[in-house]
Amino acid sequence: MTSNFITTPDGVRLHYTQDGPSSGPNVVFIPGWVQTAAQFKKQVAHFKQKFHVTTYDHRGHGESDKPAYGYRVSRLAADLEFLLKELDLRDVALVGHSMGSSVIWAHWDLFAHDRIKKVAFVDQAPSITADPAWTPEQAAEAGSVFPAGQRFELANALRGPEWRAAREGLTRSFFSPDLAAEDLAWTLGQQMKAPREVAAAMMLDHGAADWRDVIPRIDVPALVVAARGSLFPVASLEWVGRQIKGARVVTFEKEEGGFHFMFWENPDKFNRVLEEFLLE
Repeated sequence: MTSNFITTPDGVRLHYTQDGPSSGPNVVFIPGWVQTAAQFKKQVAHFKQKFHVTTYDHRGHGESDKPAYGYRVSRLAADLEFLLKELDLRDVALVGHSMGSSVIWAHWDLFAHDRIKKVAFVDQAPSITADPAWTPEQAAEAGSVFPAGQRFELANALRGPEWRAAREGLTRSFFSPDLAAEDLAWTLGQQMKAPREVAAAMMLDHGAADWRDVIPRIDVPALVVAARGSLFPVASLEWVGRQIKGARVVTFEKEEGGFHFMFWENPDKFNRVLEEFLLE
């Protein structure tokens, strides 16, 4: 495995890793909110046999620099664009989990798509915060888990004096009740690498976005992965799948690790589903 850094035009070092044959198809795994590249280790171990696998830490996350600026999804999309060009990655399959999917949507909205061959969106709703005028059905389709204003309450809790407890509680809700204590401890250790101000700022920006005008413009093969036990309604992921011509939607049931981190709780099925999609 190669572990190194690139420096963005605004002077931020981003940590990345690469593994697998350089001649293999390119796949880039994009972490979610306060996650690190290391949380894809079960995918890297599997896909490095056939694929050229790249993972990286967003600014403010993991081993990357943690400046006092740039904590918007659009800025993370610009970082992704720089990474693709700096590492000269072509015919890439982008796999985004949670906020990582939003980074792909922002990238699609802002930059050329000539390097992107396929996309996979793993358990991310298109609009997290509900419009007060929406019906419950509309909110479920958009995947809006926050009433208007709640993202501010959560962000304030994430940066306040009890920020550790707030982050731990939120993280615990992402997993099944059966998650091993050591797995939760390891995950929290990774996520705590993002300072509380970073966590709060990204939650505010991520929670405000509405990607429903971007998603129908995606014109490359797409995989959408939903989870029955996730905070995000399955209906919202099904909506994403209907907007992209030919997209495949796969739903994990609760009894098969179907929670927000299904790629961790059931890596065998996740890796099989993703590999089938990548090799089509």
